[in-house]
Amino acid sequence: MIITIAILAVAAVFFAMGKVRSDLVALCALVALLLTGILTPQEALSGFANPVVIMMVGLFVVGGAIVQTGLAKKASGKLMTLADGNELRLFLLLMIVTALIGAFVSNTGTVALMMPIVVSLAQKGGIKASRLLMPLAFASSMGGMLTLIGTPPNLVIQEALTEAGYEPLKFFSFLPVGIACIIVGIVVLLPLSKRFLSEGEKKESDKKSRRKTLSRLMEEYQLAENLSVFTVANDSLAAGKTLAELNIHHRYGLTVLEVRRIKKSHTRIMKDVEQKLAGPDTLLTAGDIIYLSGNKETATRLATDLKLTAASSQNLTIYDIGIAEVVLMHSARLCGKSIKDSGVRRMYNVNVLGVQRGGDYITENLADLKLREGDTLLIQGRWKNIARIANEADGIVVIGQPLEEAAHVTLDYKAPLAAAIMLLMIAMMVFDFIPVAPVTAVMIAGLLMVITGCLRSVEAAYKTINWESIVLIAAMLPMSVALEKTGASNMVARLLADNLGEASPYALLAGVYFTTSCLTMFISNTATAVLMSPIALTSAVAIGVSPYPMLFAVTLGASMCFASPFSTPPNALVMQAGGYSFIDYIKVGLPLQIIMGLVMIGVLPLIFPF
Repeated sequence: MIITIAILAVAAVFFAMGKVRSDLVALCALVALLLTGILTPQEALSGFANPVVIMMVGLFVVGGAIVQTGLAKKASGKLMTLADGNELRLFLLLMIVTALIGAFVSNTGTVALMMPIVVSLAQKGGIKASRLLMPLAFASSMGGMLTLIGTPPNLVIQEALTEAGYEPLKFFSFLPVGIACIIVGIVVLLPLSKRFLSEGEKKESDKKSRRKTLSRLMEEYQLAENLSVFTVANDSLAAGKTLAELNIHHRYGLTVLEVRRIKKSHTRIMKDVEQKLAGPDTLLTAGDIIYLSGNKETATRLATDLKLTAASSQNLTIYDIGIAEVVLMHSARLCGKSIKDSGVRRMYNVNVLGVQRGGDYITENLADLKLREGDTLLIQGRWKNIARIANEADGIVVIGQPLEEAAHVTLDYKAPLAAAIMLLMIAMMVFDFIPVAPVTAVMIAGLLMVITGCLRSVEAAYKTINWESIVLIAAMLPMSVALEKTGASNMVARLLADNLGEASPYALLAGVYFTTSCLTMFISNTATAVLMSPIALTSAVAIGVSPYPMLFAVTLGASMCFASPFSTPPNALVMQAGGYSFIDYIKVGLPLQIIMGLVMIGVLPLIFPF
């Protein structure tokens, strides 16, 4: 017992210092428990097979797809409209919406769904994401107190009451308590988040501001100004012909940037966009969308000659075919050659859209332009081909990271499909008549997001997973096994509850809440509720008071644990995204946890009298 507590104390010190990565500290604590024989290898590794950990992995993938498809941006836009640019209104709206979702969906699922929306929201509103992400995690836990199914500890105390022969709680018996929690949370978090959570993202934002965005590249090379978009009609003279046969560049002086084909299903939910890099062999069919660069009057004349119709959108949205800048060094084979003779398309399967030479941007008559050392070329091609240039081409330097740029591209045509998958996942988690476990529902949703193309690739899905948070939770979960196995948690719980029970019902209530709250910092909230429920019920009966307020103190203490990143999965989920350290949870979560307890000690007897 003493060894377990010592290992836990040392780990807590390192967590608080923040000098060592939290996942590494957790793994060291786990190994120490193994070496001392407190845990068997099976017990130590049980956290990595825990359904909560597997669910977190799946939810990261689902959240990544919500971002990749632009669904997060659309949802955040709606919230921004409702907030009307007011930061206070935005904060209140976020807390309330998250809490309402958390009343019916697991708090882990709620955070995973809302986190990409909040990050997008922060970018739109010019607010640091760290200011909103921790309140988001806390609000999901508070929302769990609104209904019977909101959080597992609620079901634990329901079972304890039923087994003891007391009247079971109804679905909305928790509602008054939950509302009180949300009010306290908003009042406390509003000043604390502004005071302590407004740092930590400056370096990242500075880095982003220096990175050339795709829209900035298009603006510099005036692609948007010189862009014309047409659709090949059924009676068009271009239908059934290749670009070589049409000879558009030589006849009109225009450059075909891309040919795009949109496929829709009967339901209109399934939609796919097939992009083709313009080449001599590209065959045009009715319904194809042609993107042209050059004089707009000439483009209009071409459209008249070939019976093309103006497309509904005149913007060049980037999906699988991207753009990037490359710089020619003195050793580049392309130097001294014209673009048409350089073989750049044949070797790398990319097109040259423009050349920056000195302060000038050249976008017309590119075929005969001779390339020089120091020229910056704007190239267009599939992201993987652009990345191949970076790895294989001698004397050509690709500016930026193409594959990272590809990860930022929004597949907005997949947004309805991603929304449908997300709603399916929520339905499977909420409705009991669907015989699917929550972890299974999340795994199904994650797989569907990858299979249907809501994420660009399997590799992109893996990159959405925050492995530091996963390892942190998986390594800390066996700590609860060690505390229970050595009897440390049971001893602390009984010692505090028994001693305080002799004083007064309020003292016992405070003892139950804060004991549960402290234990939940190191043991899962469900395990703590299972441990503390019989102790709280027995203590209440022993001093002749109603067990209801005592058991509510158990579920509150287990669910309202905010002072540690690994006390609940939502806290861990937002840790990396918000750039938080262990001490940030102490600064914001601990005062909230204490104030919540003090308020609830007074409120619970009013709702459920002794």
